[in-house]
Amino acid sequence: MSDPDASFRLAAFDRLRLLAPLHGSALPWSAIEAGFTCGKDSVRFASAAQGIFKPAQMKGVLSVKTVVPKPGGRVWYHDQLESDTKLRAATDTLTYAFKGTNPDDTQNRLLRDAMERQLPLIYFYGVAPAFYEPIFPSYVVDWDPKSLSVKLAPKPATDAATLWMPPNQDERRYALRQVKQRLHQSSFRERVVAAYGGRCALTGLPELRLVDAAHIVPDIDPELGQPDIRNGICMSKLHHVAYDADLIGIDPDHRIHVSERLLDLHDGPLLEHGIKGLAGKIIRLPSDDHLKPDRERLALRFERFKKAA
Repeated sequence: MSDPDASFRLAAFDRLRLLAPLHGSALPWSAIEAGFTCGKDSVRFASAAQGIFKPAQMKGVLSVKTVVPKPGGRVWYHDQLESDTKLRAATDTLTYAFKGTNPDDTQNRLLRDAMERQLPLIYFYGVAPAFYEPIFPSYVVDWDPKSLSVKLAPKPATDAATLWMPPNQDERRYALRQVKQRLHQSSFRERVVAAYGGRCALTGLPELRLVDAAHIVPDIDPELGQPDIRNGICMSKLHHVAYDADLIGIDPDHRIHVSERLLDLHDGPLLEHGIKGLAGKIIRLPSDDHLKPDRERLALRFERFKKAA
């Protein structure tokens, strides 16, 4: 291992491990922008202006970043087709584009250096405007001036002794399966929550840490279970659990139904007002028709609710 920046990398990874449970999903840019400390140094994780980032205190690159833009200040649409398609097709590495078209650009050379010295990096993968999933440690395992891109390989959880050892083929595949699952869940949550303005569609609860993205059709369904905004509804964690258990149903006209099992219970104000009181009400919907729940999916899911009842 030949890395004068080893202490910075270890401190950065330790800080990211602490940040993850605080936010419960993807990290907001504000958390990334705050950076981390290493000894007496305050160090940045990444740059808002640069995708390939080397902090001033370090000799080599620390992180790379991709973003999901916020077009025109509006909520983005459901497809994000190119990046999603590439992610689904990936088997053991993720492709990351060079800066511009000059392979000898200073930042592109930093990536070549990272490959040659087997440096562990952070890949801040954008899942929504200003929200990122940190994939670490990641390694540059191919630097290709013809395609103007590198291949990044994630590695399963590892200790400091093996941190400067890129993953083998089996480790790459295993780690990428885990990464893809996490990115699927994170991107779906952030897109759906943003579409509903960060509020529970049933109650209007505005606390981001208490809301989830509920699948209308479960993601195990190969045809209709995709991580599409139209297959999601923003709900509080309580209502999400009730919806998944078919104790709450939503029909194709967006009306809320409560199971007889719950209606027959009498157990305090949370049940009476927080769940039973919702029966017959219409959920709050995104203003953009492209982001509203898909009626076909709602109908399919509502049939399941009726059968369960």
